[in-house]
Amino acid sequence: MLFREAQLADIPALFDVRYSVTENVLRNRALVTVADTEDYLTRRGKGWVCVVHGQIVGFAIADLQDHSIWALFLRPELVGQGIGKRLHRLMLNWYFAQTSETLWLSTGFGTRAEEFYRRQGWRETGRTASGEVRFEITKEEWQSQPTDFS
Repeated sequence: MLFREAQLADIPALFDVRYSVTENVLRNRALVTVADTEDYLTRRGKGWVCVVHGQIVGFAIADLQDHSIWALFLRPELVGQGIGKRLHRLMLNWYFAQTSETLWLSTGFGTRAEEFYRRQGWRETGRTASGEVRFEITKEEWQSQPTDFS
């Protein structure tokens, strides 16, 4: 497994991963464009990918402008192998090296992602208008988390 910063040339593979998920499915694909993804990777924040046998199998993107996690997705067949945890750690370490602003995200209620974020130390702060679970984490909360990848 290789973890590295995402590049603009990776965008088609990011969409392949995003469309492969079985939870938090993007029902309207027009809502997330190549231009949006370029903006998040170059101006708004930064992204990382995991490559296995030459194929991108997961990615994560942090939004420094909105102080949020824009994306963290893996191919479903690779869930549970530590890839998401490693991408999450790379992303949050970078984010909190840039700012001390509280970070937030939302995810589907009752999903594996919801439980994943709870295990990573995120605090539930309510629900979004669409019913997703809203989480936050502070720099101090993040720094108090264990650093293992198990």
